[in-house]
Amino acid sequence: MKIIYIVFISLIMAGCSTTGHFKVPEDSSLYVYKRPQPVEIKTNGEVTTNPFFWTAAGVPPESGIPYRLEKNGKTIKEGKLRTKFRVESIFWPPFALIYWPMGFNSDITYDLINDKQE
Repeated sequence: MKIIYIVFISLIMAGCSTTGHFKVPEDSSLYVYKRPQPVEIKTNGEVTTNPFFWTAAGVPPESGIPYRLEKNGKTIKEGKLRTKFRVESIFWPPFALIYWPMGFNSDITYDLINDKQE
């Protein structure tokens, strides 16, 4: 029974988040999707946050997840990040397909130092 409970909790957590890998300038803060707080970047460059609405869909530079890098309270870079449709949003109630269908592309590294998203 504990195994079923652990699997259930894991599915809940996976359905409520998106993870990407980033390279950012040292001592900078990364803000995504006009959220007021910077995301936490782990030492391995991993960022996990809530998924994004349909407005984040598309390919940069015209579309994607808006981001900005700040250092010492000043914006040093702005742009858009590539997204990926979250298949789990189809199966995740209530209404994840409507509200949270887009996420980071976990298959690439967002290199915001060299402006590469590969």
